[in-house]
Amino acid sequence: MPLPQLNVYRHDRRTRALVTLAGEIDLETVPLLRTTLERCLRDGVRTIDVDLTPVTFCDCSGLDAFTQAFLRTAEAGGTLRLYYPPPLLAWMIEFTGRGFLTEALRAVPGPASLPAVLPAAVPGGVP
Repeated sequence: MPLPQLNVYRHDRRTRALVTLAGEIDLETVPLLRTTLERCLRDGVRTIDVDLTPVTFCDCSGLDAFTQAFLRTAEAGGTLRLYYPPPLLAWMIEFTGRGFLTEALRAVPGPASLPAVLPAAVPGGVP
């Protein structure tokens, strides 16, 4: 049985984090997703930006994990936003009325940019 394929990259900037997920989000990998987002809150991060550009699949267990993380983050006085969800996740967000998870439904990266945390996370970015 192959190992679940979800890679997590986290870049912090004070109380803000950019979490980039790559691979598949499903029942096997959602525990890693939940742990990552919970750890952000435990570490004092209050703004969590999740880049889903490299995600190839996300099922309803992933949507539930994002919803629960959004609620916990809001309870802690913070925000959690998803960026560039894959088409199926974008459809599920719209269908279930969970648009609060995204600033705008973007299934494919376009001219809009990720929040200010991104330049510091990219080599050569502005600190």
